[in-house]
Amino acid sequence: MEKLLEQIKKGTVWAFPGGVHPPQQKTLSNSAQIARLPLPDKLVVPLKQHIGANGKLIAEKGQHVLKGQPLTAPAANWSVPVHAPTSGTITDIAPMPSAHPSALPELSIIIEPDGNDEWCNLNPAINPAKLSHDELVDIIHQAGISGMGGAGFPTYVKADIKQPIEFLIVNAVECEPYITADDVLMREHAKQVVQGIELMQQILNPTLCIVGIEDNKPEAIAAMTQAAEHNANIVIQTVPTVYPSGGEKQLIKLLTNREVPSSGIPADIGILVHNTGTLFAVQQAVYEGKPLIERVITVTGNTIHKPGNVWALLGTEIKHLLDCQGFSPVPQQRVVMGGPMMGFTLPTVRIGVVKTTNCILAPDHKELAEPGPEKACIRCSACADACPASLLPQQLQWFAKSKEYDKLQEHNLFDCIECGACAYVCPSEIPLVQYYRVAKVEIKEQQAEKIKADRAKERFDARKERLEREQEERQNRHKRKPAAKSDDEKQKVADALARVKNKSDNGGEKSAVAAAIARAKAKKQQGEELEPDNTEVAKERALRKEQARKYKEQKSQTDDSGDTAPVDDKKSAVAAAIARAKAKKAAQAQGDQTNTDDANTAAPVDDKKAAVAAAIARAKAKKAAQAHDELVNSDDADTAAPVDDKKAAVAAAIARAKAKKAAKAAEQTDQPNDPSINEKSTDNVKSEESQTDFPADNKKAAVAAAIARAKAKKAAKEAQQTEQSIEPSIDESQVDNVKPEESQTDSVTDNKKAAVAAAIARAKAKKAAKEAQQTQSNEGTEQVTTAEPDTPSETSPEQTAAQKKKAAVAAAIARAKAKKLQKEGNDQS
Repeated sequence: MEKLLEQIKKGTVWAFPGGVHPPQQKTLSNSAQIARLPLPDKLVVPLKQHIGANGKLIAEKGQHVLKGQPLTAPAANWSVPVHAPTSGTITDIAPMPSAHPSALPELSIIIEPDGNDEWCNLNPAINPAKLSHDELVDIIHQAGISGMGGAGFPTYVKADIKQPIEFLIVNAVECEPYITADDVLMREHAKQVVQGIELMQQILNPTLCIVGIEDNKPEAIAAMTQAAEHNANIVIQTVPTVYPSGGEKQLIKLLTNREVPSSGIPADIGILVHNTGTLFAVQQAVYEGKPLIERVITVTGNTIHKPGNVWALLGTEIKHLLDCQGFSPVPQQRVVMGGPMMGFTLPTVRIGVVKTTNCILAPDHKELAEPGPEKACIRCSACADACPASLLPQQLQWFAKSKEYDKLQEHNLFDCIECGACAYVCPSEIPLVQYYRVAKVEIKEQQAEKIKADRAKERFDARKERLEREQEERQNRHKRKPAAKSDDEKQKVADALARVKNKSDNGGEKSAVAAAIARAKAKKQQGEELEPDNTEVAKERALRKEQARKYKEQKSQTDDSGDTAPVDDKKSAVAAAIARAKAKKAAQAQGDQTNTDDANTAAPVDDKKAAVAAAIARAKAKKAAQAHDELVNSDDADTAAPVDDKKAAVAAAIARAKAKKAAKAAEQTDQPNDPSINEKSTDNVKSEESQTDFPADNKKAAVAAAIARAKAKKAAKEAQQTEQSIEPSIDESQVDNVKPEESQTDSVTDNKKAAVAAAIARAKAKKAAKEAQQTQSNEGTEQVTTAEPDTPSETSPEQTAAQKKKAAVAAAIARAKAKKLQKEGNDQS
């Protein structure tokens, strides 16, 4: 840094790329002093004369204003006010042609001067050196000062910059041909310019201030050197006359050998640049209290009889300037605002002067000839050699013509300063700068449209989100609120939570699983290998088994006591049916023994009575078989809880199927049993069995039942062989007589009570089956005699053929009735 400062103070200058040397033509206007013009007939003051937003209009049509009175007030960022250039009356506020190549209308205030040129109250600073940073920035802001040498950037924004500034550069180069406004301003007002520089030093506190002046302005260099000799931090630096050395980036390269990055600003590298006219306006605002209402403008050209520099009020029409300087137009006269390199031709001279206007050029045809028709590019690369920004003008022109805006931005179109050097050297007379200006405007419009679309999308998304939120809120409002809990319910919940908490606090009542998890975690922390520990689980399982065993014992005791306890009528009917079934089994066993061993003991009976007795016996056998098979299929029926209706219905269907098997087994009896075996004998059997009840092993009972079913199956096959030889003439009326008696035993009881009674019956049927098998071989004849005291004691030694035939017919009738009963039972289920 010290080395760079030493080089700068020694007068070292660095070169920038490109550049051209057009004819200067400055001597036409720099020989005379700055002139004052008479007041114009009207002033057209545009509201926007700078980069940024318009100010808020605070004046009205018909209002009388004084010189220096604000017409607008700052209303947004980068907004500066405009002031009345002279005293007068506002005749209109309307859009007027703007100082732009397009001359698009801009809202303007039209003032008719009253000729008094009366100032408003001014507030100059008594001691500017004691003003604070914010006070100075506010004075500059309220004075409406903006950049007067180029784009019109608001000066207060530059003054209030937050980055540290190393170099403050004053752009006094004025490299554009014909323009001498800054030259003569420095000659005549060097002291005021230096005071403006010192005010900016007070605001920015830079390390060094460098004033760059081209070597073709010796009088200005001398005046500025003399005015700044008391300030060692101000260096007057002479630069070579090369166009465009007055460009911001090019001047920084010349004076500091630093380059501003692409799409960057000088503040990014610690440098700030101000124009000579801007610093003079700052001095006037602080020391005199004057706002920016006038500026120096060069009026020159071969058609001007008195070329020179004038103080022009802002808003003065171009026509008034030309007329005051002796304008003699030629056919197809062109009037250019600015210089011949960067200026633009005005569509009309009824346009007011603005803050950035520094020159009005009125050349003749020889001085500034009309450009010829555009020719094809010959790829000479002269434009690239002349470009001070090191761009590729030829490529940019191709992309601009084809409207390839993405490629234009990739090739850094916005780094172009529109100096016109490329168009100046082009042998094909291609207006390259015009292509670039149009492309820049279109790109900016596209970007603006994109920003508008993005903002519209944001508003749409916000609206959509708001509508969804409102819809959700409406739905939530319509939802029914949960009913408030009563005090009792709340108390119950609190009690339950308290019990849970007490249970969790009691360490002795933790479950075995929780204890096992705790032990596993402890072992894991100790680094031991985890081994499964099922001790507590096994203890709980053993405890559940013990509880089940006790429940079984209690159940069996309840069943035994239930046999002797008095029951209601339905239970009595079920018990009687079970007893009759057991008696039938016993009678069947006795009948088999009697038919094989002692056929002479069977007395001749009446056919009808024999059929009735056989039907009764089969019904009893059906019931007994049902109870017996249910016991076989359910080993743990004694401990089973009462089942629901559906399970009872399924069990009944299974019982009917098994009863059918038992009926087939009953068909092995060829002769019908004696009908005198009545309810009394069945009850006797029941009482005897109840006295001899003893617990039997379930597996043994199942084996015995399986053996009994096998025997029944074999007997059924023999009965079928006998049935084939018997005439199948069966009287249906005889079967119907039996149905009422059987219907008494098939009455449907309450489901739960039936399930309990069925469990008891299965146990007893199992026992009865076992006793029946034991008594088949040795007690057949004796039981028949005991159960039937009315049976004749004397039997014929031998039955006749007629009696055997009657017995076979009776057996066939009994089998048919049994099948019918079985079918009716299935239909009822």
